[in-house]
Amino acid sequence: MVSTISRSRSIYWITGERVGRAHKSPAVRSGPEPDRAGGLSAGEAAGGGTQSIERAVALLLTVGRAAPEGARLSDLVRLCGLPKPTVRRVLLALVRTGLLDQDEVTRRYHVGPEAYVLGTLAGTRFGIHALALDGLARLARTSGDCAFLSVPRGAFCVCLHREEGTWPIRTHVLQAGDRHPLGIGAGGLALLAALPDAEVERMLAANAEALEGHYPGYGVEVLRAQVADARARGYALNPGLYVAGSWGIGVPVLGPDGRPLGALSIAAIESRLSPERQLELVPLLKREAQALESALGRRSAGEHLPTVRPHGRAAAKAAP
Repeated sequence: MVSTISRSRSIYWITGERVGRAHKSPAVRSGPEPDRAGGLSAGEAAGGGTQSIERAVALLLTVGRAAPEGARLSDLVRLCGLPKPTVRRVLLALVRTGLLDQDEVTRRYHVGPEAYVLGTLAGTRFGIHALALDGLARLARTSGDCAFLSVPRGAFCVCLHREEGTWPIRTHVLQAGDRHPLGIGAGGLALLAALPDAEVERMLAANAEALEGHYPGYGVEVLRAQVADARARGYALNPGLYVAGSWGIGVPVLGPDGRPLGALSIAAIESRLSPERQLELVPLLKREAQALESALGRRSAGEHLPTVRPHGRAAAKAAP
């Protein structure tokens, strides 16, 4: 899991099915021609298609507004005023395309991975991703190690960006697009520790099965102890719990209401994150997190911010 060759890349898609892995959405198949669809005229077919789209969008928005608890089928039927079979049919179509997820235990519907990708793409103009790029580049350049931006998604943490450092030996445990339960890795732990106690417990309960099945170095009790340690330290430390030899430190990026909007982290091989070096790097992380919080606050207040343009390797890759 440790290598000398890597590259910086941003998120392309997020899986909603397998933890920590990415997959492409299924291909969209075109439907039958209008003259084969029950004898509908072109105008009638177009009208029905528009109505279906409007219903799907309405349900998607309704589920999104129910976050983070998710929405029950009965609630969606009541709120949308549509027949239950119709609502179920549209929901299943949205789940198939990845725009919605359905929790296997609670049966509640949540915003899905492809909807998250759309939001991330919009974020290159409006959100935390674009505003974090310069700070991530400074962290990677100053530390020589890899710097990351991660964001919460329900009970999970998604890595949006990985910025490579110059140190020749790097850890490749975390890549842009990887998705893990909150608490896994330095960024995920920083996000979890920034939540209120009651919400921490809800996240741990929601992820208990995933932790047991996919993360042998972790567990609910281990993460509780990690949260307490992160709060006491003032930053999150991952001492190689996920993959031996791969260490990380992270801090949260907080919104005006004090809730974590994201996390900045640095990962390196164990010998690069001694206690002494942690004390050198943590102030850099906190400085960039504070700068990002200020930029996000100005943007939410409607202040004009300059357009973020590619820099470094990203600029070279974007050049024609």
